[in-house]
Amino acid sequence: MLNKQLLLTALAPAIWGTTYLVTTEFLPPDRPLLAAVIRALPAGLLLVALTRRLPKGDWWWRSLVLGTLNIGAFLALLFVAAYRLPGGVAATLGALQPLLVAGLSTGLLGERLTRRTVLAGIAGVAGVSLLVLQSSARLDAIGVAAAAGGAVVMATGVVLSKRWTSPAPLLATTGWQLVAGGLVLVPVALAVEGAPPSSLSGANLAGYAYLALIGAAFAYALWFRGIRALSATHVTFLGLLSPVVATLLGWLVLGQRLTPWQLLGAVIVLAAVVAAQRRPLVRTGADNYQPLTTPRPGTDAEMV
Repeated sequence: MLNKQLLLTALAPAIWGTTYLVTTEFLPPDRPLLAAVIRALPAGLLLVALTRRLPKGDWWWRSLVLGTLNIGAFLALLFVAAYRLPGGVAATLGALQPLLVAGLSTGLLGERLTRRTVLAGIAGVAGVSLLVLQSSARLDAIGVAAAAGGAVVMATGVVLSKRWTSPAPLLATTGWQLVAGGLVLVPVALAVEGAPPSSLSGANLAGYAYLALIGAAFAYALWFRGIRALSATHVTFLGLLSPVVATLLGWLVLGQRLTPWQLLGAVIVLAAVVAAQRRPLVRTGADNYQPLTTPRPGTDAEMV
């Protein structure tokens, strides 16, 4: 049964699903990397200022690693994939992330890889492909590598975020990662897109403010809070909600056509997400079963 923590964590990918709508309707065209920088860096600096906490010891380099994986490298690879592949292909390859997290969690977190998880992961990929993939989609080797690489770095970031439990407050560690990811993106954005526009409209400023405050500071705090409290595999399956929300908003707000195949894909994705949250049962005695639990934060399976 879905608990409150799981539902709160699901808000993060649901919010990220609004990014396409905000980008197309409010932001300057052809500036995705600038949007990524403004989304991450100001939000991170705000959280660091509010918490008044800086990393200590190993958490300087850990924050850089996690910020690069979860935000900087992921968004940069997503940019490359978006420009070289149809959006549906990139989203379908990104849907491999839950399977990657499940595999990495087996080795790094001691989580058990179950048949239900594998089947739910396969169903999630199939559902996303029905939801967003077009029959006319063409493949590009560099774009495919970037999309797959994005799934790999984000999956690694999720698992390491679970393995490395920071003693600092959640908002502080979220801020550290956002700052690190934003700083990694700054030189990439300048090299690819050049200097920021000399003037921005009110709509542009509103869009950037939404991405920074809601899409980054609020959503990432919920996401990392969920990773601390829940299984990494359970959390990453919630990421499949993003293309569902993006597709529904395209239909509701932009008047885009929604086909029966897309509806079927959305149903399959939701079913995969729900199925993945169910804990497997282990036998404890004659005809007695109890849910299999994952290691709690602070156990040997999650310490470096």
